[in-house]
Amino acid sequence: MKDHFRGIASFYDRLIGIPHVDRQLELLELPCGCPLLEVGGGTGRVLELLKGEAHPLVIADYSAAMLKEARTKEGIHCVRTTAEQLPFPDGSFERIVVVDALHHFPDQEGAVAEMARVLRPGGRLVIEEPDIRRFIVKAVALGERLLRMESTFHTPERIRGMAEKAGLIARVEEDGGFSAWVVADKPPETGV
Repeated sequence: MKDHFRGIASFYDRLIGIPHVDRQLELLELPCGCPLLEVGGGTGRVLELLKGEAHPLVIADYSAAMLKEARTKEGIHCVRTTAEQLPFPDGSFERIVVVDALHHFPDQEGAVAEMARVLRPGGRLVIEEPDIRRFIVKAVALGERLLRMESTFHTPERIRGMAEKAGLIARVEEDGGFSAWVVADKPPETGV
């Protein structure tokens, strides 16, 4: 698997800018004082803004260079791994977030299933992705293809389907802008 972010990791935060986390706070129902995992979290630019909203904060990312930048941010635990093989026990996290990263995962369906596995019963997964139905996102997708980034963008409905196939109860949230969100809840355990 290629590390497409190795060359831009040291200036990625400045290049991309400060993320707006209001929507993540709302959809993740934070604060919760619970363990939060960001899959594909790169430099930690999102989790850095969620400090105090959940604990512990953990990033799982494949890029060693991006994780090197994340390690400079206090209070964030970093794990180098693929999204398809998370090194955590079942039910480790009450909240999981993926921000603008799912399209980079080689096996997106496998990654969503793996996130569902490490999500606690009653927990929530929120996936924010560029909405491929928008012209500007189609242009971004073309640019990434030309850069040989091997990205695959899916509609929010397709991502919702991946979550449902993994046993989650999912819905799509949209605001008509660049991104859409899939909010997926793991059913609570029921006593038999």
